Amino acid sequence: MLTMSAFFVLLFLGLPIVFLLLGTAILFVFEAEADMMLNSFLVQSVKGVEVNGFLAIPLFMLVGEIMTRGQITERLMRTAARLVGGLRGGLAYVNVVVNALAAAILGSATAQIAVMSRVIVPEMERHGYDRRYAAGLTVATGLLGPIIPPSMLMIIYGVLAYQSVATLFIAGIVPGLLITLFFFVAVAMSGKHLPARSEAPLPASSWREIGLDALPLLIPVTIIAGIVSGVMTPTESGAVATVVSVALAVTVYRSLGFGDVVPLLREVVLSSASIIALIGFATLLGWVLSYKGIPAMMADGLASLSVGPVSFLLLVCLVVFILGMFLDGIGVLIFIVPILLPVAQSFGVDPIHFGVVLAVATLTGLVSPPVGPGLYIAMDATGLKMLPLFKATLPFMFGFLLALLAIVLLPELSVALPAWLAL
Repeated sequence: MLTMSAFFVLLFLGLPIVFLLLGTAILFVFEAEADMMLNSFLVQSVKGVEVNGFLAIPLFMLVGEIMTRGQITERLMRTAARLVGGLRGGLAYVNVVVNALAAAILGSATAQIAVMSRVIVPEMERHGYDRRYAAGLTVATGLLGPIIPPSMLMIIYGVLAYQSVATLFIAGIVPGLLITLFFFVAVAMSGKHLPARSEAPLPASSWREIGLDALPLLIPVTIIAGIVSGVMTPTESGAVATVVSVALAVTVYRSLGFGDVVPLLREVVLSSASIIALIGFATLLGWVLSYKGIPAMMADGLASLSVGPVSFLLLVCLVVFILGMFLDGIGVLIFIVPILLPVAQSFGVDPIHFGVVLAVATLTGLVSPPVGPGLYIAMDATGLKMLPLFKATLPFMFGFLLALLAIVLLPELSVALPAWLAL
């Protein structure tokens, strides 16, 4: 009881998640009078990160940084404009498509929202869209980043849950496409916000330009084809994707030079170190709680309530949503997987399905006040206040939540494609 109370007090006080996890583990040990466990803290923390699968994290982060600094986003926008720019409200649909395409490269919602808020929101505003509508749509569609492979959340979940990252990548494809479809429907239903005719500036259509703009799609194609064919592991596909992105940015587009290398690598190193530290201390906390049988106690408690797998998953989504109001998505995932995965398995929930549900559910925290990092990123880029921006995201988040409900109710959306590909 003392540990739980201290956890929420420290959480509300804004203690960094790394120290929150470590402090909770230490308090729990003292409350349980198991001081001898302290001798194994360092070993358990290091053991949590001694996994080859984590090598994929800095590699995919590097791909994302190259895309951001290498002006690849503009190429994706022109490709998206050719696909849907002729529709009424063309730029709104371009927003959805370019975010879906970028999701297959970046793998991070916050990175995607940061990039797109500065690129596509001004473009939509120049063509008559209300800034709030454009920013709200951009924040919502940015959530596709961690669902469509490659996904940082899937990598972390896969390692923590001892599940195949390749299978999780493929499992995210259909849910990602479903959410994209719901965003399309939400745009179509926002008629009063759309202009009377297409306003998307259609780019030049020479075969050379079309080919150059479409070249970034080689990155997700390389990742997915390599994994599905069994030729590459997710880590190897991240390395190959890095080579492809460097070749595009340096030799084809010539948008990166030697002067960009140091700041680019510095950002990747700092971000990777932060995530690895989180994972180490989350593994430690999971070990402490498992030692005292907390997951088994939770499973017994939920079983006594006579809830089924669907009810359990909906409860998990609610818990994740509440935690997401104060923690970032990666922090929520790292904290909750060691505790709830054994409970999910006791309910017969497929671990792959559970991973997809968690990955989607954690994203709601990015747009949930008072923290809502996705909102703050867009606010900084657009100059909007939180309340108007949050209201603008609601119609699109409603579609997102409907998609999440479908994913919870229909496990086949997550597990059918990997099973068909024998992953």
